[in-house]
Amino acid sequence: MADRNQSPCVTRGILSGALGGLVASWVMNGFIAGAMAIQQTVKSPEQKAQDESQKPQNEQASEDSTVKVADTLTWLVTGHRLSNEGKQKGGPIVHYAFGTLMGATYGALAELSDTARAGAGSAFGTALFIGADEVMVPALGLGKFPTEEPAASQLIHFAAHLVYGTTTELVRRLTA
Repeated sequence: MADRNQSPCVTRGILSGALGGLVASWVMNGFIAGAMAIQQTVKSPEQKAQDESQKPQNEQASEDSTVKVADTLTWLVTGHRLSNEGKQKGGPIVHYAFGTLMGATYGALAELSDTARAGAGSAFGTALFIGADEVMVPALGLGKFPTEEPAASQLIHFAAHLVYGTTTELVRRLTA
């Protein structure tokens, strides 16, 4: 189960997984930023011009799914939309909250099943990528369908979820 020397403890798993998910969300953000920066440096001037011409015309279409969720939640609770400054704060809050919640869920499952920890958290990261990014985000109208995204972007986000999953597991192991 959790460790050869410890009996399963779901509360311990939830807490260590939540911390792991929070840290992993931060690491994931850094990974994506670095990968996107590298991707931009290897593009030709023609590719960069093509990217500029394909940017969404309105701001809402280009918003990240976490910003859309933050704005929707704020509207449901207060009846007001987020300002641009509010969106800059709200998007990361939603990202970190979701990452922490998913980490807590993973931590609980990891206490109960060796299978949940498959691939040192990489199976969890893969499942989260498929379930959240590839299925739920487009299904809820929060982002594009996978077939509408460039393959390079898909690959970066998949790799970022592998980083998220393995980081969650590492932190969970160190703190459980």
